[in-house]
Amino acid sequence: MSQVHDLLRRVFGFTCFRGLQEQVVDHVVSGGDALVLMPTGGGKSLCYQIPAMARPGTGLVVSPLIALMQDQVGALQRMGVAASCLNSAQDGEESRRTCRALCRGELDLLYVSPERAVMSGFLDMLESCRLSLIAIDEAHCVSQWGHDFRPEYLQLAELHRRFPDVPRIALTATADEPTRADILQRLELFQARKFISGFDRPNIQYLIQPKQEVRRQFLEFYRSHHPGEAGIVYCQTRARVDRAAGWLREEGLEALPYHAGMTSDERQRNQERFLHEEGVVMVATVAFGMGIDKPNVRFVAHLDMPKSVEAYYQETGRAGRDGLPATAWMAYGLADVMGLLQLMSRSQAPPERRALERRKLDAMLGFCETAGCRRQVLLRYFGEELPERCGNCDTCLHPVAIVEGTIAAQMALSCIKRTGERYGVGYLVDVLLGRANPRIQRAGHDRLPTFGVGRESSAREWSSVFRQLAAAGLVEVDMEGYGGLRLTPASWDVLKGRRSFPLRQDPVAARQRSRSKALPVRVPAVESDLFEALRRKRLELARQERIPPYVIFHDNTLLAMVQSRPATLEEMAEVPGVGEVKLARYGQIFLEVLRSA
Repeated sequence: MSQVHDLLRRVFGFTCFRGLQEQVVDHVVSGGDALVLMPTGGGKSLCYQIPAMARPGTGLVVSPLIALMQDQVGALQRMGVAASCLNSAQDGEESRRTCRALCRGELDLLYVSPERAVMSGFLDMLESCRLSLIAIDEAHCVSQWGHDFRPEYLQLAELHRRFPDVPRIALTATADEPTRADILQRLELFQARKFISGFDRPNIQYLIQPKQEVRRQFLEFYRSHHPGEAGIVYCQTRARVDRAAGWLREEGLEALPYHAGMTSDERQRNQERFLHEEGVVMVATVAFGMGIDKPNVRFVAHLDMPKSVEAYYQETGRAGRDGLPATAWMAYGLADVMGLLQLMSRSQAPPERRALERRKLDAMLGFCETAGCRRQVLLRYFGEELPERCGNCDTCLHPVAIVEGTIAAQMALSCIKRTGERYGVGYLVDVLLGRANPRIQRAGHDRLPTFGVGRESSAREWSSVFRQLAAAGLVEVDMEGYGGLRLTPASWDVLKGRRSFPLRQDPVAARQRSRSKALPVRVPAVESDLFEALRRKRLELARQERIPPYVIFHDNTLLAMVQSRPATLEEMAEVPGVGEVKLARYGQIFLEVLRSA
């Protein structure tokens, strides 16, 4: 382990490990198999990078996306590590050069895709090489119970059969207990030791709002919390991505679209700008994100509700990977649920898979509708208990009122039943408010007992009632018909008065509240000029070298410079994140910035 600590300090610039990192590294260096679950930003990559360098041979890393490979390889090379990758974006000569280096034992780490990892020709080549370990990143992709199943991952057990004596480490940030069991089974990690470090990301603030005017809501959030900072905005469809990117640009944001409908060149160009520039907002479908290692994403926003708690957790986890304060913001509505259900209804997946996806969607809606601490509900979903409220989510900062809502629920359920269980929320709300439009009159629903019975409440309040009824399993969307709401067996207990219905009062005046609870300033005002000067120098160097700024130094390394004010190279070497190679390459340059301040 003395060699391990030397690598940690000399290459990566850190004096100590975090959390379970040291235990994992010790176990793998000793030749053991491991399943590692750490939250995004928890330092999973060190758990295989350091053992690969400490053990004789080359560490084989199976990674799902080219962007992830290139990002990690580039960062490692900047630290003096002999790392490379094989992927479809390379030309033939580059691939041959990498293979020759592998066969000569010159590589510490080689990143490959799961498809490449199981090719017979590649496996035959590995037979002549010495492997230090096999790392399988984003291992939840192997599980059909996970949220991001990829069939090609199922073949990765072949690596163990070919190389039974090479230690393996499977890593993920998102896997509940059934998914973890599936990973161990499918990868044949029968003797693996499990390292579960927890799911909590305390630096992320969770803010969730019912959809009202989503454009206004997001802009108020952005301008009050993260003006000019980098972030990701997720939308459910390609068309929504294009529209959102358009109106954000009209509002003066540096917003770029990213979705599968764009050409690969367009996507690559926008991704490069997001990684290499400061303050860019990427508007994307879920096609964007996995493998994005940008540490200073200060917010992740969802303009549409994700399909599962797992997807939400992984997507929001892309914020604040550097450990500094970040925000996960979302606006949601029942229309999001209906859109996701429509996608499920068109799926060719087997019935049990669709049933699982429906349960995950119900859990996601329940998370949105909770009046409890968001973090407690989120962690409980993954089997982890937080004993006290977090104090860093919207329901903790602004406790939600719960009122008696049985009568309102009975009105809403009765309206669904009397109109034939075939209409959507907008129509039902019009009936309850007594809006005698031509469609209602043609159907004769203006003569129903429920017509106008809800005039004392607003359309927004009735939409909230229907949404909460859906979250409680008291109504469901009929996706085989026209997407209307219909009753469930549980509805009748409320209709007959055998069960009460507590109603969560949606927050109001979000504009004033969001401004009153903005995130704490990351740098004291008297030192912010120095921090920005360091950031400007970093960006200048990054542009000269055509690399992302964070590959030079993370924000928290620059903050440590601000706080410690090193005056010599020896003192600069003590700053976390400054390893030997970076000290030699950048140390004097950043000392000059510090001196000039």
